[in-house]
Amino acid sequence: MSDLPLANISALPPSLAKIITSSLTGIAGAEALADVERLQLARLLLASDYAAQQLQNHPEWLAELMQSANAARSPFKSQVVERLSGDETEDDFNRLLRQFRQQQQLRIILREFNGLASVAESTADLTELASHLIEVALAWHYPKLCQQFGTPVGRQSGLPQAMVVLGMGKLGAWELNLSSDIDLIFAFPESGETQFSAEDSGRKPIDNQQFFLKLGQRLIKSLDTVTVDGFCFRIDMRLRPHGDSGALVSNFNAIEDYYQTQGRDWERFAMIKARPVAWVGQGGAQAADKLMALLTPFTYRKYVDFSAFDSLRSMKTMISREVHRKGLQEDVKLGAGGIREVEFIGQAFQLIRGGRDEQLRERRVLPLLALLAEWELIPLASQQALSRAYEFLRHTEHAIQALADKQTQSLPMEPALQARFAWVMGFESWDSFYQTLEQHRQLVHQEFKAVIADPDGEAEAAEESDIVQWQGFLADIPDQPSAEAWLAERNFDDPANVYKHLKDLYSQRALSMMQASGRDRFDRFMPRLMAMIEQESAKAASLQRVLHLVTAVLRRSAYLVLLIENPAALAQLVKLCAASEWIADQLSKHPALLDELIDPRSLYSPPDRAQLADELRQATLRINRDDLEAQMEALRYFRMAHGLRVAASEVAGVLPLMKVSDYLTWLAEAVLEYVQQLTWEMMVARHGYPSQSSDPSLLAETAEFIVVGYGKLGGIELGHGSDLDLVFVHDTDINGQTDGERSIDNQTFYTRMGQKMIHILNTQTVSGQLYEVDMRLRPSGNSGMLVTSLNAFEKYQRGEAWTWEQQALVRGRVVCGNGELAQKFEQLRLALLCVPRDLPKLAEDVVTMREKMRTSLGSGNKAGFHLKQDAGGIVDIEFMVQYAALAWAHQVPALVRYSDNIRILGCLEDANLMATEDVASLIRAYKAYRSMGHALALQRQSVTLDDSQFRPERTEVEAIWQRLLGPSPIPVGGV
Repeated sequence: MSDLPLANISALPPSLAKIITSSLTGIAGAEALADVERLQLARLLLASDYAAQQLQNHPEWLAELMQSANAARSPFKSQVVERLSGDETEDDFNRLLRQFRQQQQLRIILREFNGLASVAESTADLTELASHLIEVALAWHYPKLCQQFGTPVGRQSGLPQAMVVLGMGKLGAWELNLSSDIDLIFAFPESGETQFSAEDSGRKPIDNQQFFLKLGQRLIKSLDTVTVDGFCFRIDMRLRPHGDSGALVSNFNAIEDYYQTQGRDWERFAMIKARPVAWVGQGGAQAADKLMALLTPFTYRKYVDFSAFDSLRSMKTMISREVHRKGLQEDVKLGAGGIREVEFIGQAFQLIRGGRDEQLRERRVLPLLALLAEWELIPLASQQALSRAYEFLRHTEHAIQALADKQTQSLPMEPALQARFAWVMGFESWDSFYQTLEQHRQLVHQEFKAVIADPDGEAEAAEESDIVQWQGFLADIPDQPSAEAWLAERNFDDPANVYKHLKDLYSQRALSMMQASGRDRFDRFMPRLMAMIEQESAKAASLQRVLHLVTAVLRRSAYLVLLIENPAALAQLVKLCAASEWIADQLSKHPALLDELIDPRSLYSPPDRAQLADELRQATLRINRDDLEAQMEALRYFRMAHGLRVAASEVAGVLPLMKVSDYLTWLAEAVLEYVQQLTWEMMVARHGYPSQSSDPSLLAETAEFIVVGYGKLGGIELGHGSDLDLVFVHDTDINGQTDGERSIDNQTFYTRMGQKMIHILNTQTVSGQLYEVDMRLRPSGNSGMLVTSLNAFEKYQRGEAWTWEQQALVRGRVVCGNGELAQKFEQLRLALLCVPRDLPKLAEDVVTMREKMRTSLGSGNKAGFHLKQDAGGIVDIEFMVQYAALAWAHQVPALVRYSDNIRILGCLEDANLMATEDVASLIRAYKAYRSMGHALALQRQSVTLDDSQFRPERTEVEAIWQRLLGPSPIPVGGV
């Protein structure tokens, strides 16, 4: 970085001088400053509109700011404490914290951009400021809570309990930036309850968990809430155990158990930087040490752990997908060669060797790089270059954030702002700054690849000779007289149609309007595509499908670069489009999904339910919870990406039918669980916590709410494009109230929560719909309450439900929500399904409903067979299973223990209620029908087949229907 002196304001370009002059005019007292101070202030104002606004609002800060620019700083904590009177209100206290933070921000920006402090000094100052404000806030709130609720005491030790605040990320590493959020985890040693002094012994104690929850909430409110005075620090609690769905504060045993049994690799990376930043209560320092001792075995393995490389590669791949999808290539943190890649280089060695070599547990990047060079783990030249690059990148990051105190790492795009930014960074022009930045980023990316890159490298492209031949052919597309013959020689089926599609593509206006760089990308891509297509059997159909995608991305040629640079991804694209029109259509509509093709390991390695939930947590970890639009887009991309993966696995034969349905069902469950938690947090933020059902004097820390899945979701049989049949149930005192400023009754709270869930799931955005939701199976259907209480649900089912609603309940299953309420619901479901029934009446109702459905939804054409609705089809099998479950569950409760048809059929066989050969016939037909349904969906074809298909299966199903639901329905074997 060049050192561009600012001798006087007039040395600046006129546009920049005008900015400073205007800002100086608005700051009282600026004209009285000495020349040196005035120049320092000018640099501050050039770097930060935020600083200018603060000084205009608080001109009394100017003198102290200029005095502190070169003076030694006394500890933050003593400065804050000195300002406390001891009798201030909570609003007064919060105002003091905010104003103190803002004053210190100005001092830190002024010093860094006047060359009075290094980036490392700035980040250390910012870290110390945040740590002490947390400590001061804890110390202010803790005694007040003890006075109100008693002192928390451990059940086993009998000792007062402390709360430890664990700082993660840059806060833990002493590297906080100018507009960082702070990642925190709250913990306390032991469960127990509060105790009062002798004179207050009659007062009601509360659980330690409740006490520390209140303390954590008050700490967050003091630091995070935006008031007329701004905020102190944005607080992010999503790195805690179980993320958003976990308790805000946990005891040490719960934390240890979580990381030993469920901790993920990415949580190991995060824990490298973990550091106790504050504590309050008796024995706080000892508790902090104990907590770190519990966490160390999870973070660092005792052996040399080379598996860390694969984990880091996977994590970096996920980040790269997000960068590409969101257009963050100019993000100095996440883009290629950015801050994150420098951090990953150090973390790789820490995770591999940190278990044995404790010195490598250094949290700060620059000292860690120096240590790696000292131990000859990286070359000295690499360490020096990486350190220079890291300092430059972090200084750039501060310049971005200083401007408006916003949490962003993206470079400015407006030319006027770029010119100003370059001067702040010490350069005469944007081009000279950007050239230096690119040199640093290229070096970082090269070093990163040297440490992290997959040694197997990329898959090779098609033979170079084939590509050269296709280049010659495609160059003459508009005037190629013998094109069809040439294509036929290369075994293209329907060469005339292939040539027509190519001519149509090359005549696209978007192609003729392309800039030179984009056209060059296109001309490099097309020969590679054609060489890949040539290897397929159905070449014409494959090409036609892929060309839809090519046409869709002509104005976004970065996607073509992705496919050129990743031959394996191009190969997967051609293979999948050839196999499935549905996949081709999805990729054409949502080209961002091309990122999913880069790594075949993830494309064809389906995760389990826990891994899906964890991936979703990672994908949304850094999205502001208040940014609903960004949340909805992230959810839609996640659902589409995994929908593509499961479809790819199915057409490739990696997953059998049942596993495909499992994957799609788990995907829906993970999304529903996340959406429920998100809407809960939104409602709590607006209205406060609702009261508990068991004790209205206490608040519900988690939602007393469940989502019940019916139909295919309940039966674990989701297909591609299935909608979700849902019922929402709560278990709360409907007369209770929330505790927020905008208090509402509990019933309204949960009803609005359900409405928000449906809005997030159903709304059409630029990425489409997350899921189509059908709520008609709730009590009283569309005329009923959107969210029903458990008691109301039971009353309806026992007194008003139709037979078809009881049939639907056979496939009902809690898919997410409160664990205790889920158990209550399942007990109620079993009780309702095990009621003895009048078999002739039951059979009559089932047959009548089936005939109505067949008449209205079937093919109505004797020459065709509707796979689902016609006689002998899927719905016949489902109705027989539901009839059998309702008929005999009172004698064999195991029949309704499961909600999926296959296992219920197995139970019918085990209970000797259905002949073994009949069960085998139904299972065989059911799987065959569903497999065909999946295949038709992936090819976007109708489910009405030629009447000749599935004749044997249909005959068997119809015969069993007659035996089971004929004039005298009885068990085949008897009970």
